Amino acid sequence: MKKTILLMIVLFGSNAFADKQPNIVLVLMDNFGYGEIGVYGGGVLRGAATPNIDSIAAEGFQLTNFNVEAECTPSRSALMTGRYGIRTRQRLQGPPRGVWYGITKWEITLAEMLSKEGYATGIFGKWHLGDTEGRYPTDQGFDEWNGIPRSSDRAFWPDSNSFAAGSHPSVRFAHVMSSFRGQKPKELEVYDRAKRATIDRDITDHAIDFIKRKAATKQPFFAYLPYTQTHEPVDPHPDFFGKTGNGSFADVLAQTDAYVGELLDTIDELGLKENTVFIFTSDNGREGVPRSFGFTGPWRGSMFSPYEGSLRVPFLIRWPGKIPERQVSNEVVHQIDLFPTLASLIGADIPKDRVIDGADQSDFLKGKTNKSARESMVIYIGNELFGAKWRNWKILIKEMDKDGYGIKNMAYPSVYNLIVDPKEEVPELNYLNDTWVDFPLYQVLEDHIASIEQDPGAPDP
Repeated sequence: MKKTILLMIVLFGSNAFADKQPNIVLVLMDNFGYGEIGVYGGGVLRGAATPNIDSIAAEGFQLTNFNVEAECTPSRSALMTGRYGIRTRQRLQGPPRGVWYGITKWEITLAEMLSKEGYATGIFGKWHLGDTEGRYPTDQGFDEWNGIPRSSDRAFWPDSNSFAAGSHPSVRFAHVMSSFRGQKPKELEVYDRAKRATIDRDITDHAIDFIKRKAATKQPFFAYLPYTQTHEPVDPHPDFFGKTGNGSFADVLAQTDAYVGELLDTIDELGLKENTVFIFTSDNGREGVPRSFGFTGPWRGSMFSPYEGSLRVPFLIRWPGKIPERQVSNEVVHQIDLFPTLASLIGADIPKDRVIDGADQSDFLKGKTNKSARESMVIYIGNELFGAKWRNWKILIKEMDKDGYGIKNMAYPSVYNLIVDPKEEVPELNYLNDTWVDFPLYQVLEDHIASIEQDPGAPDP
């Protein structure tokens, strides 16, 4: 018997299960700024400690230069496809699709890639990438879904005393929805302010149930939790209302930390910690509307802008034994990198019939190199190209009017050194020492524009 065991060790290696596909839990916040959680300077400063979320940093990798797209739908599109949002909106002919269209059925999502590799896939929360037949989450690679198809601002409508029913075919109450792969989605309860306050509790419960069910079958799983908070309206669950004494935003921050703690505890209690990649991040920075009290930390601006407060968000990742703990880096990483990185971590191939803008960051996250696999990115607001980043430099060929969402075309571009001037207060002037940086910055723009011009686009619908 001992000889048999010894032979098995020789044949398969002492780490026989080392290459087992890891589970993946991805928590995506909604309009959640860089400075909200403790390890990014928030937490108690924001009225609510975040020990559970902070623990991911203690046990893993914290990125301080993780970049996203400036709006909900383009950001989620980029996350799911590994492609810039503008690329997924390109038509075969004609102008690009609208910024809130989502993705076409032709796109290959992260869930489709993982499903092909044998993963169970579940989404619990906000989709916002398509709400017509064939474009719901369970049409795009997810086995099951419970959540909302669009944005949380629609939770205002059912409670409005000026709501005009029948005013337009598309103006109707939003509903929480549920579906399974191969089935038509069902509308559940109306998504009003009361439901708004409790939906993130439901998201957490559904995700925990999914994780437990899949753990029992030994099937690797992808649990995607695009929470609905802290998008307006910010309504804490009744269990957390008034808990911090610091207002609704702080209550929701405490609530979110508790829910993430439940997810982490579930993974740990099921014995899955060593074989689960756990990610916490956000789709974009805080909202820019008055009395929306999100915090972007040291960065200028808010969502719908080309500034760092819109583009730079928290990113924490934990995978014990594979990703070194207590690592912090200011290297440039973009959300489009998650698709090829996760593909690399599980040994999957990425699509070859389309441009994948993301870079494989697996060696960087595992500590095999201290350099990111990318050093540049482009910046869009809607379908307008605003600029680019290269290393710690940034060029804006357009800026946003400070009193609204008007676009300012610049006679001369603004160039910022984000180390020297993180709040983007004083653009570099012409004829200074660092005008050499124009060359790599413009090269990023020129290469991207050429790539878009050569891209045939994504077929309808």
